[in-house]
Amino acid sequence: MTPRSHPPTPPGWFVTGTDTGVGKTVVACALAEELRARHIDVGVMKPIETGVGGQGPLDAMALAEAAGADDALERICPVQLALPAAPSAAAAAEGSEITLPRIRAAFDALRARHECMIVEGAGGLLVPIRERDSMADLARELGLPLLIVARGRLGTINHTLLTLEVAAARGLPVAGVILSHGPIPLSSADAANLSVLRGLLGDKLLGEIPPFDPGEGAPAGAIALDRLLASGTRVETR
Repeated sequence: MTPRSHPPTPPGWFVTGTDTGVGKTVVACALAEELRARHIDVGVMKPIETGVGGQGPLDAMALAEAAGADDALERICPVQLALPAAPSAAAAAEGSEITLPRIRAAFDALRARHECMIVEGAGGLLVPIRERDSMADLARELGLPLLIVARGRLGTINHTLLTLEVAAARGLPVAGVILSHGPIPLSSADAANLSVLRGLLGDKLLGEIPPFDPGEGAPAGAIALDRLLASGTRVETR
């Protein structure tokens, strides 16, 4: 019998959101855990984390735990800023400036150690990193396809379609979209809205995180991992 072939592991994904607080970390952690369960060596990165207090960069630490990564936290999260604001504003408050080469150097070091990478952005694609650069520019710099996390609430149709349009306009490939409901049960209006969005997304919809209690993670199987792996192709950095 001929052994069953499996698609090659993609180089990774850049997890972005349609807004802040939509569940990017929950999705990124769930993806890391499912890849580990398939014995895929996954590296993780939260290049820029704002709102970092005395406990450290909590999103980056959650990603590292989910991936079982033993990489240095300063490499997983090279830019840590105290002000819980857009990266450009948080950096300005500290009198510093974020540069893409610094992030790229940390990414390259991690990529050399791991089979694939999960990189979680901050906010959405047009969140500014510095005067001329946004999260979209960072995604392009790292050369990873986007995995978009969309909020399961009213307004999500507009936010999701705008994010897809920005990605297309910037030439950024999109692996798919994950809907994240958050801890609050859906209202009838939310449910009707999501039904429309599901239809609009079609095959781009690669998973849905149901409502969950604060502190809980996504249930196993919430992400269509086989389809996500099949959709991943190597994207050359420009």
